[in-house]
Amino acid sequence: MALTDVAIRSAKPKKALQKISDGEGLQLWVQPNGSKLWRMAYRFAGKQKSLAFGTYPDVSLAEARKKRDEAKALLAAGTDPGQQKRIDKLTRAISNATTFRAVAEEYLDKQKREERSETTIIKNLYLLEQAFPFIGERPVAEIKAPEVLAVLKHLERKGTLETAKRVRGTIGAVIRYAIATARAENDPTTALAGAIIAPKVKHRAAILDPAALGAFLRAVEKFEGQFTTKAALRLLPLVFSRPGELRMAEWREFDLANALWVIPAARAKMRRDHEVPLAPQAVAILSELHALTGRGRLVFPGLRTVERPISENTLNASMRRMGYTNQDVTAHGFRATASTLLNQSGKFSPDAIERALAHQDPDAVRRAYNRGAYWNERVEMAKWWADYLDQLKRGG
Repeated sequence: MALTDVAIRSAKPKKALQKISDGEGLQLWVQPNGSKLWRMAYRFAGKQKSLAFGTYPDVSLAEARKKRDEAKALLAAGTDPGQQKRIDKLTRAISNATTFRAVAEEYLDKQKREERSETTIIKNLYLLEQAFPFIGERPVAEIKAPEVLAVLKHLERKGTLETAKRVRGTIGAVIRYAIATARAENDPTTALAGAIIAPKVKHRAAILDPAALGAFLRAVEKFEGQFTTKAALRLLPLVFSRPGELRMAEWREFDLANALWVIPAARAKMRRDHEVPLAPQAVAILSELHALTGRGRLVFPGLRTVERPISENTLNASMRRMGYTNQDVTAHGFRATASTLLNQSGKFSPDAIERALAHQDPDAVRRAYNRGAYWNERVEMAKWWADYLDQLKRGG
């Protein structure tokens, strides 16, 4: 017998579950606690199954019958209504997270799970925050090139051309992630190449004259700042790593007995472990530093807490205290110093020098082949370079 609203309201709970049929598989389940649930019993692929339609009175009798009829139509078409319900729920969950901001937050979370460096994630967040006021709440699939161009033009008018260039790339990365997760179809940033003024390439200041380099090394020896900062200033020209890789170094990365430093992929710019041979002079500096900071995790802990390294500006600020301007030298500039003077020496192959600088070979085949190559030459080069810097420091 078909149910009525009066019969449903009159149904009283009992000690055991009651299943009251409305016909064609639709049932009202009256629970011992008094709740009333809509269920549909059906068979699919020879198996008995059940489909939930919600609770009464939130779902009325008419609505429950409509849901039953829709499920029966799916069954007639050869579709399992229970499976289709799960697919629809997943689709709704995905479609609800379609704003640019929501997709961008997912993209950053993915980078964290991929163990991208903290510095990379912070920079990407900063770049995305430039776009959020303009397109943050826009459905990512509906964002058009003129909308992105408005973001870039705003930054162009402020004179932050390099930031504008990077924002365009980061917006594109988020939208391509949306495409990969079925929430967009086209990347509008590809149409904006050349749409704004290109930033002028600004090389980081570096000391390329041997005599000037010797003077700088002597100035470091006279530096009266923190011991850890001075040690970093002494090490940086020797190992010519990226400043962030050095200041965030951890003691577990070093094997002083074998004169080796392995920068982990999570912190290396090229996302792969980078092995650095240490000259005896570098080992000596690190051994001396180990006596001071070796009980902790970080090689160069900050002053406020040993859980965080010296700040990003510490090295450059120290060089300003030594009398060098940002037009004279920067911490990153020692990579150019080493590259220039090592190549000028003619003693080492360009490939070995590039490998020491952890530069990415554009040829994928050569990159795979050369990953472990030139090690002996690099060990020899590290010793020669350290001796050469000592010679310059003595005024040679």
